Amino acid sequence: MSRAAMQFRKFARFDPKSEPLDDHALAERVRAVTRRPAWQEALPADQRIVFPGYADLRAMSRKHGRVLQDNIGVGWTTYLRFGNIRMFYEHSRNYQERTHANLDQTLARGELFVAYLSTFPNLSINHAVLVYARKPATGTATTERCLVYDSNHPEAPRELIWSPMERAFAFQKDWDFVGGFVRVYQVYGKPIQ
Repeated sequence: MSRAAMQFRKFARFDPKSEPLDDHALAERVRAVTRRPAWQEALPADQRIVFPGYADLRAMSRKHGRVLQDNIGVGWTTYLRFGNIRMFYEHSRNYQERTHANLDQTLARGELFVAYLSTFPNLSINHAVLVYARKPATGTATTERCLVYDSNHPEAPRELIWSPMERAFAFQKDWDFVGGFVRVYQVYGKPIQ
């Protein structure tokens, strides 16, 4: 779902004032968006695929969740991406620092960052999330916090935390993850990632 959200941000636009499409036409347009490589540059507004009748992806998903689920592609391919091989050899804090710098640059450009979270070889988390904004710092914070869309918890933003002192990321605790240390690998930023 993180990949699809990024693709909709880059290749689609919403027109809430027009009449919504029927399920068949909607499915065709969803596939037209999600078949585009996620790492491609965003399309200009006048070249984007239009979704009439809705203000945004969330509103469309509320009404046509099954149509979206059936047409965005299968999720298991996230686990088989060629770039996931990095989990076997890119464990260093230097790699995580470079990933953090790339995350900073991506957010500064106003773009989205799909982060694959892993604790490999322990598999307590093995999941992609969408980092979309920096959370404002409070007081004398020694960590940086980013807001994250997690398809397992769509009801509210999650937090991805960077500790410059530890040169490491952490993800917040929830029902399916104990919280704490994770390695972050960017996916969908370029073709073999």
